[in-house]
Formats: sequence, structure tokens, C-alpha cells
Amino acid sequence: MNRLSLIPLLLALNLFCLDGKTQTNATIQESFQLTIQPTKGPIKLDGILDEPAWNTVQAVSQFNKKFPNDIGAPKKQTEVKYLFDDKNLYFAFKVYDSGTAIIRSLKRDIGHDGNDGVAVVLDPLNQKTNGFYFVVSALNVQSEDQLTGSSDGGISYSWDTKWFSMTKDYGNYWIAEIAIPLKSIRYNSENKNWGVNFVRIDAKNFEYSTWTRIGPNFKSYDLGYTGLMKWPTNPPASNNNVILLPYLTGGISEDKSTSKTETTGNVGFDAKIALNSSLNLDLTVNPDFSQVEVDNQVTNLTRFNIFLPERRAFFLENADLFAGFGIPPIRPFYSRTIGLDKEGNKIPILFGARLSGNLSPDVRIGAMNMQTGRKGNYAPENFSAFTWQKRVLKRSMVKGYFLNRENFISVEEEKKNPLDKYGRNAGITFEYSNPAGSFSYWANYNQSIKPTIKNLNNYAEAGVSYNGRNFGFVLDLANVGKNYYTDMGFVQRISNYDAERDTSIRIGFKHVFSEISYTLMPAKGKIGKSELTAQNYVVLNPDNSFNELESSLQLKTDFKNASSFNLSLSNNITNLLFPTSFTDGIPLPAKQYQYGQFRFNYVSDTRKLFGWVSEITVGQFYNGQVEGFGLGINWRHQPHLNLRLNAQFNQIRLPGNYGSTRLVLIAPRIEYNFSTQLFWTTFIQYNTQSNNFNINSRLQYRYKPMSDFFLVYTDNYFTDPLFKSKNRALIFKLSYWF
Repeated sequence: MNRLSLIPLLLALNLFCLDGKTQTNATIQESFQLTIQPTKGPIKLDGILDEPAWNTVQAVSQFNKKFPNDIGAPKKQTEVKYLFDDKNLYFAFKVYDSGTAIIRSLKRDIGHDGNDGVAVVLDPLNQKTNGFYFVVSALNVQSEDQLTGSSDGGISYSWDTKWFSMTKDYGNYWIAEIAIPLKSIRYNSENKNWGVNFVRIDAKNFEYSTWTRIGPNFKSYDLGYTGLMKWPTNPPASNNNVILLPYLTGGISEDKSTSKTETTGNVGFDAKIALNSSLNLDLTVNPDFSQVEVDNQVTNLTRFNIFLPERRAFFLENADLFAGFGIPPIRPFYSRTIGLDKEGNKIPILFGARLSGNLSPDVRIGAMNMQTGRKGNYAPENFSAFTWQKRVLKRSMVKGYFLNRENFISVEEEKKNPLDKYGRNAGITFEYSNPAGSFSYWANYNQSIKPTIKNLNNYAEAGVSYNGRNFGFVLDLANVGKNYYTDMGFVQRISNYDAERDTSIRIGFKHVFSEISYTLMPAKGKIGKSELTAQNYVVLNPDNSFNELESSLQLKTDFKNASSFNLSLSNNITNLLFPTSFTDGIPLPAKQYQYGQFRFNYVSDTRKLFGWVSEITVGQFYNGQVEGFGLGINWRHQPHLNLRLNAQFNQIRLPGNYGSTRLVLIAPRIEYNFSTQLFWTTFIQYNTQSNNFNINSRLQYRYKPMSDFFLVYTDNYFTDPLFKSKNRALIFKLSYWF
């Protein structure tokens, strides 16, 4: 703990040594400006820039290298032209390149990683708070998503809207024409200054480049580094529109535990109603998520539950409004609590509504209500959420939320467990970011409300971070009371399992997380960048006694040939509070353990048709040993066929009667893309830890933009006894976008 007490002082001293050359959005927009021009005739999307209107536009060019470092110029340059009419924005990219494009897949929403492509970043409010990202590959595969000022954790491409594109190869360059309907985005027609940026993904040369200059420590789609797109007059007003997406499902399922076979059929719809140019109402009646891909299973060697990502599109759109509170292991809102039980089984959702968008350029709101039905002994529930964000200063915000889960249990059920009746949460957060986005700090307070609970029911947190070109740090402190309940959230450490008494015990905790990193970007040689990171994670019990310390040192190196390796050393000191089982032997006794581990990970050249990933873990595990080996193999016959095999083997050996166990996870995946409209994926997962062998095969046909037909087959077996059937189902879903 003495070492940790020096960290705030070290961080403060380093603030005086930070690079003062970082540009802010204001200075960038002084240097990078364009005025979008109106068309004088129709634009046909065909990859042929033969319309006279394109000749009236001076292209932006001289893109700036962004990744793996920003040293020198891009190996291949890019040009962009831009037009508009009363319905669409038009962008034309001339991408200098030669040879066969690297395309990992023809599947929609595949994203930009590892694919030759281009992208448009739009910030219609020019406030760096939220915007849009449109990506198209060299073979016209589309991906799109919403952006927020805190989109630093990556994007999911979960947001869907109609837009159009066409690409054409000319040998030593290729053309991408893009049309973005104005009614597909939200903007203020009184605002003539928009943020804009253009991104080039050169997979062959393992480079990213952008129109504006963005340091390698920021994402290429960072809203704080957009240029300025000026309208000659006010943008055309976007007519309020209504989008209706009805669906029809049907299928047959068989449950081996009950020997029942049943047929199912269902209808429902989603609707999107634009209340104005920047506020949207989403409605769903009897929603169905049968087409959503199954969760990627992982091996869990910890004492706590794992946070699984949300995959249902309804909850992913504008997710930052609701899920952006707390930090990854402590989230007041976690959408998987709605419509899924704790084991991931589906609970029927009857209807729901979500209101989201901007009340003004500085104020953004979100409101959601979802009603579930009864399933067996699982009572109906109502989930409500309200959240708001107020922009302050240049790039900072104050935001708050209120959550309410109401359980329609009977009087007898309430007497047995009064805490099940309802759960409410409220919180407020202040997030500061300097204009460059390199320095930030945050503070939040969160309160839970439960029947009969009067104290120890809050969660408070504060932290500071710096993300510089070479140097970075994070310091985060949190305090979680044992009675801080999150019926609509997720708190990883609060529930502790006692293996001897077969019960879970809630214990509050405090933590101090610190991280210091330094990145090197050599101008010459084979290394693109190399990052050295030191982390400390200290957990204290409510009385400030020691609970756990995890220290690690990690070296990650990205090579210019698109390969990388990751090397880490860790040391753990764990004060085990309760007897805990990791094997079929007797539980480990409650006492203090110290153990260290070594991990090595290597990723081969991702540009090649055949690639592989390997991972090795060796070391101590509490009072025993652990050895782990992971292997991933990928082969593609681009752009149609992708074959992947991921395998993980972990062996835990504990002394004496504490036992040993071998955990095996094997997950092959076959993906064949017939075209940019027809996709087939089969995913197999053999997991001895969950005693489940799952087969999931999905056919998707996008017969019209945003209109799909799905055919899904799923089959589950035990791994012990091997191939003993659990259940299977065959389901279809048909949706149509009006």
C-alpha cells in the first residue's frame, strides 16, 4: 500500500511534463474545413463519377497517417468529394490502391478491422457529444453505428439505418459512392456547421489514415478531432418520419427433459418515430430476438460471475445513455437483466418504449419502459429507466439516472422474500475532459432503494486519467456498500459464494485501481508501436482490512506486418473469505494465498488468408498450479468463406484432497457469405465447464434494405454424459422495413 500512496503524487508531477502540442477540436477545425456543395442534377450510385456535379467540387486529399503510428505519410493517398440535395448527403471516395482487396467477409456490419475500406464520421451538432459512423469496404459491405463522446471502448455496429453505397475497382484505384438520407440521421436544420471526418483503412499496408490529424492514442472516429463541414445555407429540414418493422416467427422445438415437442408462432413489430429532427421514439410490441447469435462462451477461472455483452439490437441502440454509468465491473444498468433470467434463459417481453435524443444541443435524454410476462414461476416485471446528460464546458458533462424494477409477485411470495418486490437506483456523475480529450476525471454517487434496507446501500467512485501520445495513466477509487442492490445492473464482486454452506453472502468492498503505461513508436524498423503497462488492483473489506491485491506488468507490441504479441507477469495475494471450490475436491479453506502467473499471446499476420493465435498461461493458482493453452486458427477463401477454430485447455492441479480439474472449450465456426445479402453461419461450442455442447446454425437473407429472413437451428447436448440431448429447435423469422 505504501507504493500505491506515491501514485497520486507521481501523476500530479507528470501533468507538468505532458505534451502541450496536442491540438484541440477548435484548432483542428481552423485547419480542416470544407463547404458542402448542392448538386445541380441527380446522382446515380454506380462507382462512376460521370455526373457533372462532381466536377464542381474540389476534393479533400492529403490524408494523415493514424495507425500503427503517425510518423510519415500514408503509403497510399485518398481523395473525397461531397455534395447534397434536399434528400441526401453524397460522398465520393477515390482510393488509390492496386491488387486484390483484403476483405474478411461480405457480412453486413462486419466493421472495418482488417478490411480495405473507407468511412465517414458525422457530428451534426458539432458538439463532440454524439454522431454517426458509416463504413463501406472495397466490395461494398456496409457497417454503421452511432458515436458518443465516450466511444473509446470500441463500437458494436448495432445501430441500423438505411443508407446506400456502390464501389467499383479501376485497377490502380477504386471508387466508393455513398448516399446518406437526411431522414436517416438526427440533426438541427438551424445549424450550418457540422463536424466531419473521413477514414481510410488500408489493410494491405496495415495502415489507418484520416483527413484530420489524430494522434495514435485516439480512435480514428473520435468526435473531438473532426474537421468542419459548412453548409452554404441551412440544411434541408428533415421531414418527421415513421419507420415500421413488423415481424413474423414460427418454429418447432423439442425438450428432452420433459419429452415435449411444441410448435410456436408469433407476430410483433418495432417502430421508430421521429418526434423532431433530433428526438426519436422507439416502440416494440412482443419483440423477438431468436435471430441473435448465441453468446461466445469463455472459461471462467475466477470466483465471480462474468459480464457477458448485450447482443440484442433494441438495447444496443443509444446504449451509452443507459449503460454508461459506473465502470465495467460495477454497472448500475445492465440490459441483460431485462428479458433474461440469471442463467440466460429467455423471459417473454410483452412491450416496450424508448425515447432518446437531444432536447437541445447541450441536453440529451433517454427514457425506457419494458414489461415482461410470466414464465413458469418467474413473475412479470416492469423495468423503467430515465437518464439525462448536460454538456458543460468544452467537452465535459453532468449526467444522472433513475431506475425502477417492479416485480408483480404475490403477497405470499413477497412475505418469503420482501427484497424481490422492487429495486430502485439513482445516481449522478460528473465527467470532465479537456478539449483535446487527453486528460479526464470523473466522480459519481449512486444510491439503491430496497424494502427494509436503510444503510450501506450506496456506491461512490472517483478517478482521473491521462491519455497522451506516449505516456498514460488511470487512477480509480470506489466504495460499494454490501446493501447496494442493482436489480437492473451488475456488480461483480459483491456476491461471495460459500462452498461449504452452499450459499452466497453479500460483502461490500473498496478498491483502488492504478495503471501507468508508456508507448514507443519507432520511426524505423519492424515495430509499429510497443506499449509497457503496469497495473495494481487493490481490494479492501468494508472495515479497511485487506482482501486482495493483483499486480501485473504487461508488454504489448504491434508489428508493421500486422502481427502482435502480448507478454504479462502477474502476482496475486488473495485473502479468501469463504471456502471456495474450483474442482470436485473439498473446498479450499478460507485463508490468505499468494500466487503468480505468466501469460504469452501471439497473433500472426492478420492480412494473410491463413492466420493463427496462440496463448499460454502457466503458474500458481491459490495453493496449486495452473496450465492453460489456447489456440485459434482462421482460414478464409475471401470474400466468401471463413473457417475458424478456437480451443482452450486449462488444467488446475490442487494438492491433496482439494482435487484437480481439466476444462475444455472447443469452438469451431463456419461462415459462408454468398453475397452482400445472403449469409450462412454455423457456430459450435463444446464447453466442459458449463457441461454444454451447443450447435447454432443461422441463415440470413437481406432481401431488401433493412428487411430480413432468418432461419435458425439450435441444438444442445451434455458433455457429460457426452451427446446426451437437452433440447433443439428450428425457428424462422421474417421482418420487413416500411
